[in-house]
Amino acid sequence: MRIYSVFCLLLLLAASSCDRNIVPKSSSLPVSPPPPPPPPPPEIMGGNPRISSTVINTQAPIRKPNPAVNAIKINIFTDSGTIVVQLFDSTPLHRDNFVKLVKQGFYDSLLFHRVIPQFMIQGGDPSSKYAMPGTGLGNGGADMARISAEFNPSLFHKKGVLAAARDGNPEKASSACQFYLVEGKVQTEEQLNQLELRNGFKYTPEQRAAYTTIGGTPQLDMGYTVFGEVISGLEVIGKIVNVPRDGSNRPLGDVRMRMVIIK
Repeated sequence: MRIYSVFCLLLLLAASSCDRNIVPKSSSLPVSPPPPPPPPPPEIMGGNPRISSTVINTQAPIRKPNPAVNAIKINIFTDSGTIVVQLFDSTPLHRDNFVKLVKQGFYDSLLFHRVIPQFMIQGGDPSSKYAMPGTGLGNGGADMARISAEFNPSLFHKKGVLAAARDGNPEKASSACQFYLVEGKVQTEEQLNQLELRNGFKYTPEQRAAYTTIGGTPQLDMGYTVFGEVISGLEVIGKIVNVPRDGSNRPLGDVRMRMVIIK
């Protein structure tokens, strides 16, 4: 019995030695695979054409959003329902330009010409009003002066925000007319950590809570100007973003809009 016990002990020591020999030389933990690349940003379509060399203002002052009851609100009537947006007073250039166009009836009968599930719906191209089915859209408004970027760390791309599309100009100035409404998707804490490292800024606890619960498109933060948010009709974005679409993400059936300022 004693010889048998010694023999078992020797076997256990040998197995333990083998286990140590198969441990990787590196003590680093395996790295999680990187997240899939984000969808293409809501740029003006067609190879980033220039809209205009003219830019309104050069640098807008940074102010916190003002959720006052006196903020301007706009009804966006669509074929899928009504969306109510509130414009931020902290982005006065975009606010005033948008109000001017709405008062002129500029957006009436234009299309939401680009819809991408879990990302956003885009509209405001003036050439979309009479566009035939299948026609490529997204270049309209190139003859209108861009709006200077009004970036504000407190304004971020949570689900339901209203933001300005743009081309690839280095100043990141906005299109004077094209805009998008964010659908987005829920983010993980790790995804937000990676974006912080890549972009060089920190999300507040409130921003993290929004992105990890209702979702959004954080990859667009501080790259596209957010100038309003949906306060009613958020579900309408979900309806529009999921309509059948072609290879250019244009809805197969026209989704038109009409806007009216709420008095």
